[in-house]
Amino acid sequence: MAQACEICGKGPRYGNRISHAHNVTRRRWNPNLRVVKAVVEGVHKTIRVCTSCIRSGKVVKPGKVVVKA
Repeated sequence: MAQACEICGKGPRYGNRISHAHNVTRRRWNPNLRVVKAVVEGVHKTIRVCTSCIRSGKVVKPGKVVVKA
């Protein structure tokens, strides 16, 4: 299973871990993914999305009334 958001496509970023002795090894930063139930094209599905998409309102949860002001 890929470590990627199904809404925005955000995936892992790579870089270096540097010790005090300046030993360099590779490391990766994973996105903060959550498994949520959402409405996708009118169908209830379980998807993996990052928390930034959940907070920004890009994910519509089932049973939630959408009110546009």
